[in-house]
Amino acid sequence: MSAPHLRLGVNIDHAATVRNARGGAHPDPVRAALVAIAAGADGITAHLREDRRHIRDEDMARLKREISKPLNFEMAATDEMVAIALHTRPHASCLVPEKRSERTTEGGLDVVGGHDHLKLVAAELARAGVRVSLFIEPSLEALEAARSIGAPVVELHTGSWCDALFHGEAEKADHEFGRIRVAAARAAELGIECHAGHGLDFDTARKIAGLPQIVELNIGHFLIGEAIFVGMPEAIARMRAAMDEGRRQASR
Repeated sequence: MSAPHLRLGVNIDHAATVRNARGGAHPDPVRAALVAIAAGADGITAHLREDRRHIRDEDMARLKREISKPLNFEMAATDEMVAIALHTRPHASCLVPEKRSERTTEGGLDVVGGHDHLKLVAAELARAGVRVSLFIEPSLEALEAARSIGAPVVELHTGSWCDALFHGEAEKADHEFGRIRVAAARAAELGIECHAGHGLDFDTARKIAGLPQIVELNIGHFLIGEAIFVGMPEAIARMRAAMDEGRRQASR
């Protein structure tokens, strides 16, 4: 039996980071999203942070209005962001942890400690027709909490695995990938759609594509960085090829 198609969600946050560094209108993150879609992205992800360090409110409104593929609205589970999501009505909202002091998201949501609040937020978004995803650590405890919260989708945090590989920590990398493998299999058993993301590049995307339970990868920083050298269409084409190669290997 062949593995399902592996979708590529392109996160365009850091096109906005470059724009905001200069304070003008370029590069336009919405244009980046349109180019990504034309190049083969299956969806667009954007994180509207409390401090608006990259994506801004008007970017989210334009993305919803102008793109033809699903919009995945990454957000903290705060009253402000829930109100914006309810107004924007994206295809999906991925609830993520957020701290002003972090450079980027540092780990998965505390779905155990924050269970009751997250359950209320997930229910409110779901009533509005927004598909809820939880960005979690690849642990069985987190998956059980996600099921109790009522989220139909989880996104496994792959950052610890990617960081271990980057630092040459082979034993730790093997351990972290084992956690991802077990969590993906358990998500499928629970009937939860499984996505993955954070820190992925061509090589890690190729490997994780071999896990048939994972149906979507969300990748941003690496693709925006690679696009500086080869352009967005070529970067996405190479990523798509790496993912497809990994998927084919899983289907043999």
